[in-house]
Amino acid sequence: MTHLKCFITALLIATTATATAPLTAKADDGHNLWLRMEQKSAACVTGYTETPTAKIAADELKNYWQGKPIHLILDKSMADDEGFAVRLNDDSSLTIRARHDIGLLYGAYELLRRQQSGNGVNANIEEHPAFALRILNHWDNPDGSIERGYAGKSIFWGKEGLPHDDILTMYARANASIGINATVLNNVNASPMMLSDSILYKVKSIADRLRPYGIKVYIAVNFASPIQLGKLDTADPLDKRVAAWWKKKTDEVYALIPDFGGYLVKANSEGQPGPGDYKRTHAEGANMLADALAPHGGIVMWRCFVYGYHEGEDRVKKAVNEFQPLDGLFRPNVLLQSKNGPLDFQPREPYSPIFDSMKSTELMVEMQITQEYTGQSRHLVYLAPMWSEFFSFVDASSLKAMAGVANIGNDTNWCGHHFSQANWYAFGRMAWNPHLTPLTIADEWLRQTFSSDTCFLAAVTPMMVDSREYCVDYMMPLGLHHIFKGDHHYGPEPEGNQPHFPDEWKPVWYHKADKDGIGFNRSTSGTDAVSQYREPYRTIYNNPQTCPEEYLLWFHHLPWNYRMTDGTTLWQSLNRHYNHGVEMADSMLVTWRKMAPYVDKQRFDEVEQRLIHQQENAREWRDHCLNYFKSIKDATD
Repeated sequence: MTHLKCFITALLIATTATATAPLTAKADDGHNLWLRMEQKSAACVTGYTETPTAKIAADELKNYWQGKPIHLILDKSMADDEGFAVRLNDDSSLTIRARHDIGLLYGAYELLRRQQSGNGVNANIEEHPAFALRILNHWDNPDGSIERGYAGKSIFWGKEGLPHDDILTMYARANASIGINATVLNNVNASPMMLSDSILYKVKSIADRLRPYGIKVYIAVNFASPIQLGKLDTADPLDKRVAAWWKKKTDEVYALIPDFGGYLVKANSEGQPGPGDYKRTHAEGANMLADALAPHGGIVMWRCFVYGYHEGEDRVKKAVNEFQPLDGLFRPNVLLQSKNGPLDFQPREPYSPIFDSMKSTELMVEMQITQEYTGQSRHLVYLAPMWSEFFSFVDASSLKAMAGVANIGNDTNWCGHHFSQANWYAFGRMAWNPHLTPLTIADEWLRQTFSSDTCFLAAVTPMMVDSREYCVDYMMPLGLHHIFKGDHHYGPEPEGNQPHFPDEWKPVWYHKADKDGIGFNRSTSGTDAVSQYREPYRTIYNNPQTCPEEYLLWFHHLPWNYRMTDGTTLWQSLNRHYNHGVEMADSMLVTWRKMAPYVDKQRFDEVEQRLIHQQENAREWRDHCLNYFKSIKDATD
């Protein structure tokens, strides 16, 4: 679009009360996600189509590619991973090469992404995934409910039986298009029934439908399954009967699903059973399962999200304290899965020091896509900047896998909020290449999902990229954390001091506001959580003068009149951040209302309503938190 067209459009918006979408903004309910491709004439695709996966690659190109002929080739000289290479030939035709058929499919989707984004193919391309395992963790329950799910019921489970073919096909296409190659079908707070015959037959059916798209299935298992399902009197991992039960059950799983991926385990955390119930270590528990899986090539993903032991200890220290003494004791097919931060998916956390601590154990990172603590499906909060921030501290090459807690449900648009789709998309793209910038990914997604119009992109891309920072400002700036309402984690409750909750669930335990100041002292004079970090961060975080202000109250309890780097007091800075967050929530709504000419009416209206709610909620956060903290600051003995 020319600058003149942009000017005319802006003038039209300014001079009309309600802008109406042009005929080119076709009706759209969001169900097709970023795969809003139009089938025109059949493209010429030749070469290798001898497997279901290769045939899908050819069919996707035949249906949607609008360029020159494409030839598909399996090339055993390429690296033994899921990568691909695209060659631009002298006659302008293209060749996609890959070691495996799934690489051909990923190459096909790369071309279609470029076509949708208007980026073309002007040179040869070769890409290889940073992580061999790029996995969604669904927190879906057998009854169809979803823990921390904000977009309807499960697409996998429920009374209606197996999911519809078109739902699974669209789910598989969407994941394959962004390089996701694995999925955990159920909640980490797992029901033992996941290993029952009736459930396993459903798992097999789902696996059969996802397999052609290169997606392996995994299930989360309950560590006490030998008791509740196998009728044993113990789940002690060192009991030979328990090990034999797991081996037999695992053999049964692989007899049904030969390419089954393995187990995800949440043990001895938030009331879940685990080896600690028998005075055994996490290594002993994980290794017992790993031994059952090893003959089949399966893996155990053992979550490091543990707390509840070591009463009175700073919760953010517990994962390192629990696992570091076990470093080097885990089987090779055990991956320790740690959240990106040491607490619990907060809008901002420092990186988890467990990534500094485990030198002889395979690690993977777990991100949360589903926005449990970032406005759920009611707020536009683009999470790629958070994940990019994590990778600025943790070398991706030191990790074996990247997991994301999925935000997918059976809502028509899959994610509740149209912009929440971007977090699913961004997770897949960063799991393929963690060095992609949030800006690049946002531009890709917006072009494919909404519009490639330069006026639209110029307005919405920066709004989207900055939205996470706005969220931090109006929720918990300067390192404040975990001051949400009770169990549902939506809305502010800094006064939260529920007597039925342990301290590590209470907001007042985290901000520690009193008349003298605010913040959690994790320096060497406090809980000494800083000592779990490698240098130089240990020293940087320990001193409030060098600690980055975005982590200041995470690591330090400081006076209300503490002088910030810009010369303002801590209290003034808190006010400024909260007010800025509200101003930016307002600005997002103003920006979106100018986008009516570029977006279909249904999605425009639905996003507008979400932004109105976000604007109201941002004010609630600011007013509630500042009024509460002021009452503490101004209190007298």
